Amino acid sequence: MDLNHAENENGSNQETVSAISSSDNHISTIVIIIAMQTEALPLVDTFKLTEDLNSPFPKGTPWVRYHGSYKGLNVNIIWPGKDATLGVDSVGTVSASLVTYAAIQALKPDLIINAGTAGGFKAKGACIGDVYAASAVAFHDRRIPIPVFDLYGVGLRKGCSTPNLLKDLSLKVGKLSTGDSLDMTPMDESSIIANDATVKDMEGAAVAYVADLLKVPAIFIKAVTDIVDGDKPTSEEFLQNLTAVTVALGESVARVVDYISGKSISEL
Repeated sequence: MDLNHAENENGSNQETVSAISSSDNHISTIVIIIAMQTEALPLVDTFKLTEDLNSPFPKGTPWVRYHGSYKGLNVNIIWPGKDATLGVDSVGTVSASLVTYAAIQALKPDLIINAGTAGGFKAKGACIGDVYAASAVAFHDRRIPIPVFDLYGVGLRKGCSTPNLLKDLSLKVGKLSTGDSLDMTPMDESSIIANDATVKDMEGAAVAYVADLLKVPAIFIKAVTDIVDGDKPTSEEFLQNLTAVTVALGESVARVVDYISGKSISEL
């Protein structure tokens, strides 16, 4: 065995041991990424968090951190804030990926939870108010019809394996598809079907990409505000149900955090 190979193998073994050790340690710090203030504030209240006035994020960014201690956990909710020009929530994949990267760098979480509302598909059994844990996430609007680039565009990634959590909390499970548009074009629909998605959102796969890149386990909790393949316009149904569904989302995320308290990743 040559020296370089031995060093590489040894490094790989060390990484494996480190990963095992990390998964056996009790979860201490969690980061919850939430795109909209309406979705975030009920959880801020539930966990009795306070806004960080000395933001750990670069000056000039609108990103907001709420933080505090809850049942032995260091809980952080990161909201991308309002667009400086238009005053609307900074939704979508660009903001989601940026705040996820910045939060991981600044806060070193043991676990990320991406929580939010989503559209659901009645063909997959989704109903308004249902809350899903995503087993896998992928993009449906990054179409690159070149071999291998096509797979990169889809960007399929699995959520953190949490069999005990799913069983004990009786959470519904489905695949999540992400795109930067609220509506759904025929091409998007084809991609979503190919992704075998039960729910669609505008952030999940971007959070998954960064979490995977930086090797932080991630869980995706999505509550259904609208039925994408239903009779009502998506935007109308979304706004009609947002407040009520946000309550269901908050309750589910609180149950997840309660369950996480005192456990390691391997125990989830």
